[in-house]
Amino acid sequence: MNFEFDADSEEMRAMVVAFAQRELVGRKDAARTAFDPGDFRRRWRLAGAQGLVGGAVPLEYGGSGLDAVTSSVVMEALGYGTEDTGFAFSVAAHLFASLMPIVEFGTEEQKREWLPALCSGERIAAHGITEPEAGSDALNLRTRAERKGDEYVLQGSKCFTTNAPVADAFVVQAATEPNGGFFGLTAFIVEAGTPGLSVGPVYDKVGLRGSPTADVHFDGCVVPARQMLGAEGSGASVFSASMKWERVCLFAIYLGAMRRILESTIEYAGERAQFGSPIGGFQAVSHRIVDMTLRLESARLLLYKAAWGLARGSQDEIAPALAKLAVSEAAVQLGLDAVQVRGGLGMVEGEAETFLRDALPSRVFSGTSEIQKNNIARALGLGNSRRPRRRR
Repeated sequence: MNFEFDADSEEMRAMVVAFAQRELVGRKDAARTAFDPGDFRRRWRLAGAQGLVGGAVPLEYGGSGLDAVTSSVVMEALGYGTEDTGFAFSVAAHLFASLMPIVEFGTEEQKREWLPALCSGERIAAHGITEPEAGSDALNLRTRAERKGDEYVLQGSKCFTTNAPVADAFVVQAATEPNGGFFGLTAFIVEAGTPGLSVGPVYDKVGLRGSPTADVHFDGCVVPARQMLGAEGSGASVFSASMKWERVCLFAIYLGAMRRILESTIEYAGERAQFGSPIGGFQAVSHRIVDMTLRLESARLLLYKAAWGLARGSQDEIAPALAKLAVSEAAVQLGLDAVQVRGGLGMVEGEAETFLRDALPSRVFSGTSEIQKNNIARALGLGNSRRPRRRR
């Protein structure tokens, strides 16, 4: 067991932190004002030129060929380097929920057609699966795809679609066999601007405001059959594969952000004085900060263990779910602790309250904390019918 990264990974981490701190600074009022697509695109192109938006994609398609461990290192550095966690989230959602399904399930023609521009920062991708009536119950989608010759006609709507307002391409899940369960879904690559595809207004969210999110509507949207991703009926497999990447590598962003907030909280506790002493010397404060450290380090170990398995082709369902659960719950509690240590200052605009708002959605997207526990319990065999053990 080796808990240190190699020299190349450490160099990459330092480079990404420096780049993010220098170039990915969003507008100071971004958390309080309307989304600015122009500024978002500007930073996206910079991130693309740095190799961040396509890092896990193989070299031959314009990516950097990073495995899951190194991808997590890069995302952790991105989360640490930029205070705009929403922007970092958009980068990760683009890469792990949209590009990696094309890498793993796309034809050679699809990979060469779509991936280079999506890796360079020229184009942005969004993944549409969640619907008003199908959030956690992802197999019961109401969006339909009906085959007509060499085309499919899509009808329905998606909600909470990350990057939808700026997306140039959508990876969309639709039901080709209603009530078909696991084999009833099919994935498609749909280009923005396709007749019948429309995007709603940007959501006004409690957190991750730097990540544009909206509804997507399909009204007789015609998609060529050659843009089907994988075989018909394999949409659930496409989605499951993307979730492994997302539940591991995307959440490394929160590790970096937690590290940044923990360090600033320690600094604050050493500078803020009450009753003639720095508040960090008070046991109530110091123990809270120790608990913050414990949560971060524990979650980090679980995430990199899951990334290690993913990089080696592991089919383990428990490790990614544990990692997602641990990181999201740790992020919210660490945000609450950071606000508490700051007292009144934690109630006004600042990095602690901003991080807490950004952490809250982490318990919901990519499968709620409750769904992760269900997945883990199922993988452990809990609830399965078994013959009772005979007492001796």
